[in-house]
Amino acid sequence: MTQPTDIRGVHLRAALCLAASGVPVMPLRAGKVPFGNCRRCAENACGGRANMKAPGPCTCPAPCHGWAAATTDPHVIASRAWAAAWRHAAAVAYHPGGAGVTVVDLDDPAAVRWACESLPATRTVTTTRGEHWIYRGTMPSSNAVRPGVDIKSRMAYARWLGPGTGATTLLPAAVRALGVKEPAPARRAPQRLTAALRGHGGECPHRTPVYLDRGIAMAVQRINEARSAVHATVYRTFLAVLSTHGRCGCLTDTHVTRLFTAAQAKGESPRHCTDAWANALTALGL
Repeated sequence: MTQPTDIRGVHLRAALCLAASGVPVMPLRAGKVPFGNCRRCAENACGGRANMKAPGPCTCPAPCHGWAAATTDPHVIASRAWAAAWRHAAAVAYHPGGAGVTVVDLDDPAAVRWACESLPATRTVTTTRGEHWIYRGTMPSSNAVRPGVDIKSRMAYARWLGPGTGATTLLPAAVRALGVKEPAPARRAPQRLTAALRGHGGECPHRTPVYLDRGIAMAVQRINEARSAVHATVYRTFLAVLSTHGRCGCLTDTHVTRLFTAAQAKGESPRHCTDAWANALTALGL
């Protein structure tokens, strides 16, 4: 393997350092987009990477297939095949899923404020307009999970903007819930909630009442602050609440009514609230 040259520049040196630490990397051209498929792989005709299910180097003579071209192999990264890409690269990208992490891409100050109020603290990286919050663990990638928020993990790439600050914490249920799309109801649900969610009864065995009350208050605030995609926000909020407290019997009619009232204040009908609650229960196997 040859050493980086001045022509290939700082991006190649950064990519090799990242690859040495187990982070799959690839070059990005201007506009934060990957280099296009080579002629041999036009429209994924080569077949090997057409299903896009695994990261790694393409066997063609140039980087292609977006995130799937990311690699930790220094011989590929510094090869002649990739030399032109590095000469014209505007940035280094990496495959978060291949590195075992999930990036919550917060695209504006409002999204950052929401994350500070709603998500566990973790390693953060400052971006041009907002922040990347990086969690340990992977999940499916999804764009526009809420205003100004994208999830980048498996089958996606993110710009490398530095190591960031803070400790990387475990991917929380609240982030996983953001990537869950509401399933279509299999049957018509009741028009209103007729009974509280029942678990094994008694006080929540793993959370204090104060924690539960604060969680409900944060869920209500999340619904209240929805400026778009209210329908999806309500469902994801219900899913997040149930994923934490749905199996221990600590939720009461009072808690559920607070959530339903907040949703209806944003224009949701009683029927939709009940449908969203039932779908969240089904999604979690409750």
